[in-house]
Amino acid sequence: QVQLVESGGDLVQPGGSLRLSCAASGIIFTVYNYGWYRQAPGKQRELVATISTLRYTNYADSARGRFTISKDNAENTVALQRNSLKPEDTAVYYCKAFSGSRSYWGQGTQVTVSS
Repeated sequence: QVQLVESGGDLVQPGGSLRLSCAASGIIFTVYNYGWYRQAPGKQRELVATISTLRYTNYADSARGRFTISKDNAENTVALQRNSLKPEDTAVYYCKAFSGSRSYWGQGTQVTVSS
């Protein structure tokens, strides 16, 4: 059974940093691409960042320069380091594994940026 489990969500002050992690199981980790997405209240889910099998990365304009996506093939984890957080970064953050027509989602982790 495929599982993607996100962790690291929390309440953080504006300007702070937070590291999210996604642990994957039930798949051959290295053959999948991975992405972080987020969904704020009342809004559609949107792309934050992706990392390919060869570690090529792609970022949404809102994330570029502040967020860093990485993966650890030995630990089967994908991380999203988030710096200089803003209130508009408040959302549920989801991890996605995708390859060809297959895709899997995690259950999400809540991040709230507020003073």
